[in-house]
Amino acid sequence: MNLSSSIAKTYIFSNKKLTAVAVLGVLLGMSVYIFMNSLLVGFDKSSNASIFRNTSHIRVYKDDEMSKSLNQDSFSLSLIINPKVVPTNNTILNPNMILATILKQKDVVAATPQVNTNVFYNKGRLQISGFAIGIKPDEANTMYNIKSFMVEGDFNVLKSNPNAIVIGSGISQKMNLSIGDYLNLTSSKGINRSFKVIGIFKTNNSVTDKTKSYINLAASQQLLKEGNSYITDINVNVRDPEHANKVAQELTKITGYKAEGWKEANETLMATNKMRKMIITFVSLTILLVAGFGIYNILNMTVSQKINDIAILKAIGFKGKDVIYVFVKQAIFIGIVGVIGGVMMATILITILKRVYLGGDIGYFPIDYEPLKFMQGIIIGLVITFFAGYIPAKKAANVDPVAIFRK
Repeated sequence: MNLSSSIAKTYIFSNKKLTAVAVLGVLLGMSVYIFMNSLLVGFDKSSNASIFRNTSHIRVYKDDEMSKSLNQDSFSLSLIINPKVVPTNNTILNPNMILATILKQKDVVAATPQVNTNVFYNKGRLQISGFAIGIKPDEANTMYNIKSFMVEGDFNVLKSNPNAIVIGSGISQKMNLSIGDYLNLTSSKGINRSFKVIGIFKTNNSVTDKTKSYINLAASQQLLKEGNSYITDINVNVRDPEHANKVAQELTKITGYKAEGWKEANETLMATNKMRKMIITFVSLTILLVAGFGIYNILNMTVSQKINDIAILKAIGFKGKDVIYVFVKQAIFIGIVGVIGGVMMATILITILKRVYLGGDIGYFPIDYEPLKFMQGIIIGLVITFFAGYIPAKKAANVDPVAIFRK
């Protein structure tokens, strides 16, 4: 083994240029793989964080019912009618019992009632359409972390002031509102009510910031001329957001109401994320495979150049496995050096890009150190380089020294 290691070391350093090219190929392949996959995870986290600012993992609500065909009797043809939404009150009956039932489920970590109210924001002659969300402040903050995107005011005042409102930054700018100002709301039921602005939030989503506001649950019920049992939605958070659709199916069976997971509610975005994941994974793996082919070509060239040496080694007693060891060790050396360099390069790239501020909904560049992706890259890189060295090594092990000496 010591002699085989010495021979492998000699082959590695006897042609430094070829070795350097092979190492560089692995280094670039590794760094790109880790970088692109860390970027992919960063994109997913940024996208999900943006969604969860306004959306719970699961939304439980009463879905619209469609009218059905009517039969006069069992022998007559169906009376054909155009299906339409049956006029009904889309409220959840006995919401306290439904809420208690949901909270008993093992995967559920939080649940809170909500009332969605379409309103007009009025100030003088200026009027903006939007929607006011009736919430229980503490529970809603636990679910959406509303305090994290407050830019002015104190969100805690909302739970102690029934006439308080927290508005989006777009509404504040359009209507020239600041903390302490009063804003008149007109609901779809024609109810007018004045609210005091106690906070301004900014999600960096222009549509949300220009239309959305938060008020107390009781205030939203009053705007709709409803009692304190009127609830339009129950928002639910689960332990693992990735399993939200599965939990939603169970909640639909248990409650009898429509339970919609966040992925189902954002199908277009999920499709875009899936396509992006496939492209990035394909490109990064392709780069690693190209690096592997580079190592294979270099070691295959080495075998061709050293064919006489291999014949002599076998003639003096080297076995096939000893020859394989020589070339596999070369490949492993190239792989280890390339992997170490790739990890360092990827770390440098991630460190630089983490500090780049993009603004808008994204903020800083959505990338971070992902230990799992680093480990995946290291394992895949070493496996590819091992087989890239093993194949030409197997060829070298089968060399017939007698045939070589005759030539």
